[in-house]
Amino acid sequence: MAAGPPQSGGAVGPSGPPTVTSQWNPASLAVAVWEWQDELSKWRPYSSKVSNYIEQCMQSYQQQKNARALGNSNSIALGQADPKLAPYIIDIATLAQFRQDTGTMRYVRKSLYSLNSAPAKGVCWEWINDDGSWTAYETQICIFLEENFSNGNPTVDLGIFGLCYHVDFLTLVQTNQVTGFRRQIQRRLDTPYPVTTKVGPAHKSSACACHQCLASSGAGPMPVRYRHSMINLSASSNYQNASRTSNSSTSYLPYPKPTMTSAKSAPKLNNTWLPPSTSMQFPGPSSANTSSIPALPVQVAKNSSLKQALAEISCGPEQVVKKYMENIQKPPEEDCIICMETLTSASGYSESSECKNIKDTAVGKLKKCGHVFHQLCMLEMYNSGNKDGSLQCPACKTIYGEKTGTQPKGKMDIFQIPQSLPGHQDCGTIHLVYTINPGIQGPEHPNPGKPYTARGFPRHCYLPDNPKGRLVLALLKLAWARRLIFTIGVSSTTGESDTVVWNEIHHKTEMNSNISGHGYPDPNYLDNVIAELAAQGVTEDCLNM
Repeated sequence: MAAGPPQSGGAVGPSGPPTVTSQWNPASLAVAVWEWQDELSKWRPYSSKVSNYIEQCMQSYQQQKNARALGNSNSIALGQADPKLAPYIIDIATLAQFRQDTGTMRYVRKSLYSLNSAPAKGVCWEWINDDGSWTAYETQICIFLEENFSNGNPTVDLGIFGLCYHVDFLTLVQTNQVTGFRRQIQRRLDTPYPVTTKVGPAHKSSACACHQCLASSGAGPMPVRYRHSMINLSASSNYQNASRTSNSSTSYLPYPKPTMTSAKSAPKLNNTWLPPSTSMQFPGPSSANTSSIPALPVQVAKNSSLKQALAEISCGPEQVVKKYMENIQKPPEEDCIICMETLTSASGYSESSECKNIKDTAVGKLKKCGHVFHQLCMLEMYNSGNKDGSLQCPACKTIYGEKTGTQPKGKMDIFQIPQSLPGHQDCGTIHLVYTINPGIQGPEHPNPGKPYTARGFPRHCYLPDNPKGRLVLALLKLAWARRLIFTIGVSSTTGESDTVVWNEIHHKTEMNSNISGHGYPDPNYLDNVIAELAAQGVTEDCLNM
């Protein structure tokens, strides 16, 4: 496991745990403090309770890489240790903290300190912020304050850390020596931070000269660090398997014009997980883009028209357009909203299209909604999508045929939890787990042959185990089979392209709270997600087909 970032300031991934033979040797032990990096590149400590939980999960991950460990061997849900942190998870493989509702990414690291330091004693020094809540000092400053306090010094200057603050231990006040602004501080006793086997040099004092302290302490100018966005990452950075990017979501434009991108960004949600106990899990077999529901009597008709839709993919694009459009001999005097040329003139795609069987002046009306377009425009729009045998009206979004998406290969597991969700105390909980691994894009994706990333998986979501929740579950199963829940696009929060993102079907990722806005109670959620599924062509009628 990493003791901290290398000298350059970046964090390293976890490594194997030390041998047990040395764990009882005091000289080989240190106190572990898990920290996250804020927007100013300063490392902020997690509380001792959270650090203990992270350390426990990381050790379990090392010992049980092939089993279901405390952190699910892939991610750690911080809400399990502190409900206030319910929106956050830590991706173990990349040592990155993700916020579920915004997709914000923060680096995390583990720092080692000596057994007689403030973290080992559970001592925490804090200052009150502008919101009236207490904020922990950086660990090095906390150790420095505790050393001076224990030595009986009445005051101390934080200039050693490049800060213009003067601290008075008698009045418990911090004063800005430039502005004169005063803040209250406090010394709080908490649970000691976890003891772990030393993998690197432990920090002996606030003036420690190890590479980690020199790289990230407040003494002297702060070294340049990459901000938490892929658009700010240096192209020369070698992240390899320790890439630190946020998983986020984008909305997806099913049929864009050829000159437009196939994915447009819109921030939504990511995932969190409160690891259930073994007695709460009813695992069942699952396979790529399929699902099973152990102990849940939800059925999806075996003779789904999905096979028919997949068969229609083999039909030529021209046949698909002609199937859902009627010829109009006298088009109206209005513009085609696809090419913005008048319907009485040739399609704006007449020069670029290679179609030989549809005239550039041909106009058609969609059979159900009645909206009118150039047939050549509809053909080009179809060709710019994933060519699944369906059409979607660009005016009213009516779907013709059975829409399928571009979701990468993955797994959908479903479990039953006896605990109730807030607002649904009369029933248990359905626990959905989506797993998608990185891979290579196929011909239906934005950049065929290029690798895509899958950040923050597995993703854990929750539904009430009542009749409407089961209906939503059945619809989500069908949406998963049609490859509609995820797609490959561009992250709106990190700017990372070629990554797996949500596809406009909201999921609830908090079980016991609604801190991020993506939890419970939410009396309108089930109705809203049913409407979102219907917009993707997944309705209750589809379950009986």
